[in-house]
Amino acid sequence: MSQVQNFAERVVSNIERVIVGKRETVELIVAGLLCQGHILIEDVPGVGKTMLARSLARSLGCSFSRIQFTPDMLPSDVTGVSIFNQSTREFEFRPGPIMAQIVLADEINRATPKTQAALLEAMEERQITVDGVTHPLPKPFMVLATQNPIEYEGTFPLPEAQLDRFLLRIRLGYPGKDDEIDILERQQFRHPIEELAPVASVEDVLEMQEAVKSVYAAPTVKQYMVELTRQTRQHAEVYLGASPRGSLALYRTGQTRAAMYGREFVLPDEVKALALPALAHRVIPGPAARLRDVTAERIVEEIVEIVPAPGGDLTGELEGR
Repeated sequence: MSQVQNFAERVVSNIERVIVGKRETVELIVAGLLCQGHILIEDVPGVGKTMLARSLARSLGCSFSRIQFTPDMLPSDVTGVSIFNQSTREFEFRPGPIMAQIVLADEINRATPKTQAALLEAMEERQITVDGVTHPLPKPFMVLATQNPIEYEGTFPLPEAQLDRFLLRIRLGYPGKDDEIDILERQQFRHPIEELAPVASVEDVLEMQEAVKSVYAAPTVKQYMVELTRQTRQHAEVYLGASPRGSLALYRTGQTRAAMYGREFVLPDEVKALALPALAHRVIPGPAARLRDVTAERIVEEIVEIVPAPGGDLTGELEGR
């Protein structure tokens, strides 16, 4: 797994030239890319959500597209349209901004549910259908969606089906004092992203996406992942628990995180660290819990504390695979 570790270190270090003091978050973004998943970035305005997406695309040499969602946006504004060409007497497909490798869906919760639904097929099947014709999306394909949790006026909350399609939900948070001073100094003359060069190729990304799938997870670790997910459905404060996609998210991100640290097997500690970003957005607290300000994050943290982590030899079957 040294090649995956080397790839991840190059990409993370390059992105850190723009995004200061958020290494753990940047690592989650790269892990999501290698898992072939999509990321929901929920945070206040101005903390670097857009810059993070642009930095990732530049670091990989991938095509980048930004979609600014608004209440009056139509699904065709996302997917594209078929236009009749009078000279050829045929319809021609004009691709929309979704036809890119790294897509930033900015303020996704400002679009109407009909427009939000235009992303569902793209995120799950990695294709779009316009006027009955299916168009495959480029590889790699990743959606980085942002939403501002404090601005509720004029927003449409994402439905459970759409939230469930995001592999992880992360938050950047405000930078520390020293990091914020560093940001001022780095942007004194020009923005660092203007000088950001690719450190990997599209072929490298596709190769690493296949490599992480071979990381070993012991049966006890898989049971631990599934038990964490099952507990979200059985918790007394929960109205709707995580689907099997939650277990898959823990599994895929656990494999990738292990590979990024140069290991060929998944540790329970990695599963614990990933439980919050992988499960919390899939959990809906019950009405009584919401009245007491019990959040999904708090519920997941309680479950992680309660469910015992497996011990013993987690690599026993590694050599005999």
